[in-house]
Amino acid sequence: MDWSAPTLWWLAAGVLVAAELVTGTFYLLMLAVGCAVAAVLAHLGMNTTLQVVSAAVASGGATAAWHFRRARSPRSAPAAFNRDVVLDIGESVRVPQWEADGTARVQYRGAAWSVRFAGSGAPQPGEHVIVSLQGNQLSVAPASRN
Repeated sequence: MDWSAPTLWWLAAGVLVAAELVTGTFYLLMLAVGCAVAAVLAHLGMNTTLQVVSAAVASGGATAAWHFRRARSPRSAPAAFNRDVVLDIGESVRVPQWEADGTARVQYRGAAWSVRFAGSGAPQPGEHVIVSLQGNQLSVAPASRN
């Protein structure tokens, strides 16, 4: 069986997409884009050298474009401070009394939790807001009074 150049390029693109699905390496998709560009050029009757060079340029360009796009996007907060990761951030707890070292025990979600004061000044009993989770200890700051 004699396969044409476009068929080989499309097969290469398909294999790269399948490999990306298995490995999760996004850059394989950029290589698949290059193969697709080369396949289109092969359909148009361009020579093999132009197909290979175009595949390399398209793959490299797509990779560079994606890299620069990600570099300009804002970074998410670290997991301990990210509400998308720790759903307890922003929730309220009532602190009955503080120890001298800035820690306390509170009831939260039906269990006793250790909390550490993360605000400024001296900790005072009362309503506090969870600002982060450090291991199994909640960091809290005073709730704003509106």
